[in-house]
Amino acid sequence: MSVTTSGLTAVRAGLLDYQAAWDEQRRLHEAVVAGEQGDTVLLLEHPSVYTAGKRTEPWDRPMDGTPVVDVDRGGKITWHGPGQLVGYPIVRLPDPVDVVAYVRRTEQLLIDVCAEFGLAAGRVEGRSGVWVPEDDRGPARKVAAIGIRVARGVTLHGFSINCDCDLGFFDRIVPCGIRDAGVTSLTAELGRPITVADVLPVVERHLPTLTQV
Repeated sequence: MSVTTSGLTAVRAGLLDYQAAWDEQRRLHEAVVAGEQGDTVLLLEHPSVYTAGKRTEPWDRPMDGTPVVDVDRGGKITWHGPGQLVGYPIVRLPDPVDVVAYVRRTEQLLIDVCAEFGLAAGRVEGRSGVWVPEDDRGPARKVAAIGIRVARGVTLHGFSINCDCDLGFFDRIVPCGIRDAGVTSLTAELGRPITVADVLPVVERHLPTLTQV
């Protein structure tokens, strides 16, 4: 199923293997670069998988031999799996390309989504993604992660937002290489079930933020 708003097509891809999603990203990327397709965002869930960006250090990885897929995005290691909504925007950035501005727009999209569910989240200086600030429950904790790549002016990879996933999967790694902060989910923070199905239409509604320059 796909929905087009503000010239951006959102494709609901359901549960999709990481490699299959990566192949589809590359196919779409070629089409957008060639001008054969407009800006497209894949929205999906993955079966449980760890992916490592180019800056991942050996000590960030699982110590129990759990397989890790090495990918060409920025950032370090993270987990994807059921209960987490993943978005892969394949969008053409305006010239001159400003990657930082695109990351900030992606963060704003996710901050606005959290706000709709009643969760106050924001940025942490020097760290990408979207965070719940330190409070009496603990240190700052990440509810949404961002890891992107830009090739020939068109984006790849993207963002993930934890809805009602099993946060225990993050205990095996140093998520995004950050040792002094936690990982959380909408469900954990709000004390009520927030599913991928709940979050999907809200993310779709905010996708135009990605291309508002």
